[in-house]
Amino acid sequence: MRVNNVVLVHGAFVDGSGWEPVYQLLTAQGYQVHIVQHPTTSLAADVAATQAVLDLQDGPVVLVGHSYGGVVITEAGHHPKVARLVYLAAFAPDSGESVQKLCALPLPGAPLPPMLAPVRGFVRLDQAKFAAAYAADLQAERAAFLASAQQPLGLDAFTGEVGMPAWRSRPSWYLVASEDNMIAPLAQQLMAQRAGAAVTAARSSHAVHESHPAAVAALIDRAARDLR
Repeated sequence: MRVNNVVLVHGAFVDGSGWEPVYQLLTAQGYQVHIVQHPTTSLAADVAATQAVLDLQDGPVVLVGHSYGGVVITEAGHHPKVARLVYLAAFAPDSGESVQKLCALPLPGAPLPPMLAPVRGFVRLDQAKFAAAYAADLQAERAAFLASAQQPLGLDAFTGEVGMPAWRSRPSWYLVASEDNMIAPLAQQLMAQRAGAAVTAARSSHAVHESHPAAVAALIDRAARDLR
């Protein structure tokens, strides 16, 4: 039976407004879609914000995370209403892992995100390098706006470690962005394999939810229907 509730969790350096194209596609298919506007200040705060939205749902949920949002759903996904997990070019950490730990040992040849030194406990991406790293297949004007409107990542979110990952007890799906310059595609594939996720791919930058919303919506629909 199809799961009709979808909760979308954004990643670092952006907010939930980037989900609008996916939202429009899913609501046109009759899904009830909610978007978490979490603060990206700490993993604990972001999980709490996500679970507060999950509390409002009237039935089972497909919980979707992009980028750092994958860390959030890996922790928040233990909520009793979460039936399925979807990762989009996302971190899918194991127990004791954080974004910091996963970035500390990059694969040979993997891109290095252009993160600047922390300022007042928050990390940003180099604005001049944002488009190439995060949004290479978006319109130049949109990429420039996202670079200027960055929602910085708190150090407590960057270093926040996952307990028992929800993907151990929830079926998972993963979309690999094959042109990603933030999280190496090979790293995405390895995390997806470790999580036992059903994997698909899109020729996309890291901003896959904006540049390929139809592929994202199709994967969420598959997860909602439990089509592996």
